[in-house]
Amino acid sequence: MIDKQHIIDRFISYVTIDTESDPNSDTTPSTEKQWDLAHLLVKELTAIGMKDVSIDHNAYIMATLPSNVDHEVPVIGFVSHFDTSPDFTGANVKPQIIKNYNGKDIVLNEKEGIILSPDLFDDLLQYKGQTLITTDGTTLLGADDKAGITEIVSAMEYLIQHPEIKHGDIRVGFTPDEEIGRGAHKFDVEKFGAEWAYTMDGSQIGELEYENFNAAGATVKVKGKIVHPGYAKGKMINSMYIATEFINSLPMLETPEHTENYQGFFHLASVQGTVEETVLKYIIRDHNMAHFEARKEAMLQVTFDLNTQYEREVVTIEIKDQYFNMKEKIEPVMHIVDIAEEAMIALNIKPIIKPIRGGTDGSQLSFMGLPCPNIFAGGHNFHGRYEYVPVESMIQATKVICKIAELVALKK
Repeated sequence: MIDKQHIIDRFISYVTIDTESDPNSDTTPSTEKQWDLAHLLVKELTAIGMKDVSIDHNAYIMATLPSNVDHEVPVIGFVSHFDTSPDFTGANVKPQIIKNYNGKDIVLNEKEGIILSPDLFDDLLQYKGQTLITTDGTTLLGADDKAGITEIVSAMEYLIQHPEIKHGDIRVGFTPDEEIGRGAHKFDVEKFGAEWAYTMDGSQIGELEYENFNAAGATVKVKGKIVHPGYAKGKMINSMYIATEFINSLPMLETPEHTENYQGFFHLASVQGTVEETVLKYIIRDHNMAHFEARKEAMLQVTFDLNTQYEREVVTIEIKDQYFNMKEKIEPVMHIVDIAEEAMIALNIKPIIKPIRGGTDGSQLSFMGLPCPNIFAGGHNFHGRYEYVPVESMIQATKVICKIAELVALKK
């Protein structure tokens, strides 16, 4: 039996440490404060009895649970990240524990009138009668991905305390800077030494994912010409108007707020503009590689058309690929997904196999030689004040890790 209060206490000890990452930093980790949780995790892994516990100069943590069987078993791994998103503050997190949730509105912050309501977030109704951990409405919670870390550490601790559960060598890895797309950049796959791994970084209970977006970022710069507005006729070129033409030339219904499932999108993430220059920041996403390439080509075509229209180079664009769909690397080894699915079914958890509408360390790790599907960690509404996690989902995810380890040891 996995102790519920122990899970709660461990999770809260992690989320009350601020580990927000910074996309504008060029260090690894991108913020000094990520070291605070990293050092705590090293101490905790050592204390529960893990072996080969290490942390490198970039704060990547690895440890081993040695095999307790006398036959050859594939080395598997479990990976989570300890940074939180810069989209919303992770400083001074004050978790609230809602016991025996009644299915009604949860007042996160009475003073600010902030309410977590099933009228807007109907997933809440799945968890009636369970224990929820929420924010106080002023910060994110950090279940993404401190729930995953909680589950991995708790599973290793449980396996150490219950040697009757047979397993092979298990490697665990914790990374910085996943939220800014760098979590796998300096991950030493050879040192990790696993045949495959699982990221514990999904959302609702049952999620099992081995497909993600192909992703690119685009920076569009529009050049204008500023002159005195009182004498501007025939002279001024307002870059913001041209930027608006660029924006409106892309399909207006192919944006995040109008797409779902396998539908890709163009997402205008930021606009900074003056008459003289406007800069547009886009992200481009699609599960299908041909469609992904077509999206990039469409942006290049809009750039060409505007420059042709204005008979000068008023628009420049730089497109950089960020990551690719891990499906390509997972399908040849689908047994690793099948094992996770079997583990969930054995625990009476209904597997929800669907594409990730985002990225994951698992994508980059898969292309680095470590096939790495993604498993639920239990949290909802990531990156904002309405984030919450059911404790029972964290317990179930912990059990899934243990069951996967057991199944791998049983299979030939």
